[in-house]
Amino acid sequence: MSSITQGQAQQYSDSSKLAARARLHQEFTVSDVPWFPWVMSKLPLRPGDHVLDIGCGPGWFWASAASDMPQPMHLTLADQSPGMVKEAMDRCAALPFTSLKGETTDASDMPFADQSFDVVIAMHMLYHVPDQARAIAEMHRVLKPGGTLAVTTNGIANLAELYELTTVLGSDPVDPAAVAFGYDKATDLMQQQFGTVSQAVHPASLRVTDPEVVYLALTSYPPGDSADQQTLGEFRRAIDAAFGQHGGVLPVKKDTAIFMSTKKADL
Repeated sequence: MSSITQGQAQQYSDSSKLAARARLHQEFTVSDVPWFPWVMSKLPLRPGDHVLDIGCGPGWFWASAASDMPQPMHLTLADQSPGMVKEAMDRCAALPFTSLKGETTDASDMPFADQSFDVVIAMHMLYHVPDQARAIAEMHRVLKPGGTLAVTTNGIANLAELYELTTVLGSDPVDPAAVAFGYDKATDLMQQQFGTVSQAVHPASLRVTDPEVVYLALTSYPPGDSADQQTLGEFRRAIDAAFGQHGGVLPVKKDTAIFMSTKKADL
């Protein structure tokens, strides 16, 4: 079975494997507004806010969308991977934050005090968490009354044309992230914890012109990253055939959304 949700220590010790997947989206996404600026436009950020980015990864979001964020702002970057926290801190050090902190932590057991943050952001990370309900409860705990949790994840239709190809590797023909934490689970768990949740889907697709980028992205996680040479050869041929069927430009659906919930204010 395919999984980008397992082997996290190896997968996310640094951003190299993640970069192979990100390249696919950076080079071939078709959208009026790119993903990171689009997410920034949805966040209810205000000058002076204290923001927690849990599962911050290498900090690409802030480097990409910093020009659109309000100032001043206090940012805490947190991730289970010390390497990711260091990379994010290095990347964000030159950005105009009033304060910048880094913390290595598990999303299900965070060291932050109750009601510490105005906004908590969890971008494409909850599918890595074994106890997602507990993690969302932790995010609720550290939010101030009236604060907002913003979660991003994928829907089951995401990159369907590409995941169909991974059956050659022994994977299921669906996005493993969406199976682990897709739209229905995001809605249900956030609704249970907060009482309300809203959803917005990013309007985007892919038009991919380079088979090698597809190959590198889909072999950057299990089982592709440990497949034998014969299987990898068959996989390359399947990718080439898919491109050939579409005249060298492979159209791919994207299905990615942001979910937001607000913590009830104290009466």
